[in-house]
Amino acid sequence: MAVSPFLQEGGKGVGLEKAVRRKTVEGKNCLSRAVSFLAGGTVRFSTVNQVLDFMRFRSHLCQWSLALLILALCSDARGAERPRARDLGIRIGVLPPGPNNAITDVSGVRVGHVTLISGEGKLVVGEGPVRTGVTAVVPHPDDVYLNQVFAAAEALNGNGEMTGMAWINERGLLEVPVVLTNTLSVGEGYSGVVAYMLRQDPGRVPLPVVAECYDGGLNDIAGRHVREEHVIRAIESAADGPVVEGSAGAGTGMRAYGFKAGVGTASRVLTKAQGAYTLGVLVVANCGRRPSLVIDGVPVGRHLPVARPPARDGSIVILIATDAPLIPIQLRRLCKRSALGMSRTGTFSRTSSGDLALAFSTARRIPRNAATVDTVHTLRDHRLNPLLQATVEATEEAIVNALCAADTMTGRDNRTIPGLPLDRLVDIMKQHNRIE
Repeated sequence: MAVSPFLQEGGKGVGLEKAVRRKTVEGKNCLSRAVSFLAGGTVRFSTVNQVLDFMRFRSHLCQWSLALLILALCSDARGAERPRARDLGIRIGVLPPGPNNAITDVSGVRVGHVTLISGEGKLVVGEGPVRTGVTAVVPHPDDVYLNQVFAAAEALNGNGEMTGMAWINERGLLEVPVVLTNTLSVGEGYSGVVAYMLRQDPGRVPLPVVAECYDGGLNDIAGRHVREEHVIRAIESAADGPVVEGSAGAGTGMRAYGFKAGVGTASRVLTKAQGAYTLGVLVVANCGRRPSLVIDGVPVGRHLPVARPPARDGSIVILIATDAPLIPIQLRRLCKRSALGMSRTGTFSRTSSGDLALAFSTARRIPRNAATVDTVHTLRDHRLNPLLQATVEATEEAIVNALCAADTMTGRDNRTIPGLPLDRLVDIMKQHNRIE
């Protein structure tokens, strides 16, 4: 059921995906050589580096059939080739991004995806078409259950689910990887986290944190195709570095502002005088109506015709990570500021929308041991303003990146959600002097 893990699993992927995602000529040539190699054809190289690059992942190619490889690579490459907002010349806010402009710019934070895509045509519940997945965000490389981090959560509008919120806000600590999936797979997400934790130690009693958005417009959501093993795989494949955006993991079947959307991420780095802290945001964007879409202050949605009114309002999950030494009450303030970043794109939390935010700090780990007192250093409140600004900017850009990265997708009953037309977007931004 899952599209080849060669591309779809992991936060940054391997081999061909890196090449395609970076939109290099070498990557496209490497794909061509790979297909030729598996088909028994002649593979030609023009440089020594091309030979070395091909040899590095040739062993991976032999693990899948030619048909499955072509399907996975071609479908993901189309989405991967779409540029992010900054690639188009759109500069949101004034603070600089980190090297990957992703939540993984916060040291230790890792992201993993498992993407489930299969079938086409008429919906048959339990069979498909399937357009869904799981995304896991892991706060640091060590055992999170034994090395907890400060956290806080906020329901900006409560028509949605994030399990474990009450315990996070009661205790102020995060003890599990955060899992994102579709609305009707929250139970499987919960079970998957429990199973993963019990593998570490059968004596544990974790309270999983699983958040959801509805992807039933494209996906056989009632078929509940997410399984425990998908959740475990997403956690175990989580990696640092670039994050696959758009139609990946939990974002596979999501749409926002009448366009295909899904996972998006962005980061901001403060100046040395501000503490040189990094803050990153990852969203699952499934929110907004097209006429309301605003990008960098430009009313883009007004310039893009609406084919049909939305059948329902959507939702958004916002995860915020920072290496700044913040305590839970300060992290909750970041959660509240994320609403400002969301609203800057044109979403105001309608009644039927589930808009949920969670923030955590990696600066201090609270060990699960017999100690009776913890000494905590925290940032003074008057130094918090740059982080509040970073939250707003990174949330806004993460939503825009989700829209830019996601290509047109057809799902159940041949329903098609179009990708944001990037050529029109660039024209509109130029007309408003946002791009030179």
